[in-house]
Amino acid sequence: YYKNWIDKRDTLPYDTDGIVIKVNSLAQQQELGYTAKSPRWAISCKFPARQATTIIEDIIVQVGRTGVLTPVAILEPVELAGVTITHATLHNEQEIIRKDIRVGDTVLLERAGDVIPKVVNVFKERRTGKEQAFKMPDSCPVCGEVVQRSDEEVAIRCANAACPAQLKRRIQHFASRNAMNIDGLGPSLINQLIDTGMVKDIADLYTLTKESIAKLERMGEKSAEILINAILGSKTNDANKMLFSLGIQHIGAHVAEVLISRYSSFGKLSAATSEELEEIHEIGPKVAASVVQFFQQESN
Repeated sequence: YYKNWIDKRDTLPYDTDGIVIKVNSLAQQQELGYTAKSPRWAISCKFPARQATTIIEDIIVQVGRTGVLTPVAILEPVELAGVTITHATLHNEQEIIRKDIRVGDTVLLERAGDVIPKVVNVFKERRTGKEQAFKMPDSCPVCGEVVQRSDEEVAIRCANAACPAQLKRRIQHFASRNAMNIDGLGPSLINQLIDTGMVKDIADLYTLTKESIAKLERMGEKSAEILINAILGSKTNDANKMLFSLGIQHIGAHVAEVLISRYSSFGKLSAATSEELEEIHEIGPKVAASVVQFFQQESN
């Protein structure tokens, strides 16, 4: 059945990236139940990712909300699975070294799960000698802080918590649908709020006024009023949503629920030791250390 639909996928009047196999009995579905992210009675079988060939025109470095520096390939635009692809993540420095990826290389590109573009292979036989090797920077490309390297992980980090790039990503996460769900607070507006100095940390969102927002580019009184109402409305969210929205490393939506079910207030959670946290089912040393480290920072 699966192989049949691989051959027939292009005959459908819509895009599809695979099939889903399910237990047929509703009673058995109910008995099997769910994990935090998916049903135990269903599994997806993805079709092979579509591929295309293009050229890496440049490699830039982006800074994430936890300070991780991620190299990103700027590509000669190419059509792939109905979308024009211009960028592809290269993940980390070790991935670039392992695949020997250079600026100017001709590469094989695919959309993993028909969604996220990634470089699968380099056509080294097509090299002309003009290709340039890439080296990760020793300082943050946004704030200039010296980056940190660790033997425990492949990631290279900017340790400056006040780095504008990190703050922008943190607020995007904070406002996202699964976090505080602040409708209207998108990347463009977040950039303006931080670049103008109106927002220097997450807490500043709750001091914004309709008048100050209305003065920003592409904003008016009506848009400003809708945003302010969304910010105020986020105050009624459950505590686990708030904890998840803070973007603490290793704290996903489910772990946030586990922690909030154990501690009755943020005050008690912030005072917890690693040993206390590790006594909780599903909480291991990495999560415990991350929570303690987060609340030890005065800015948090």
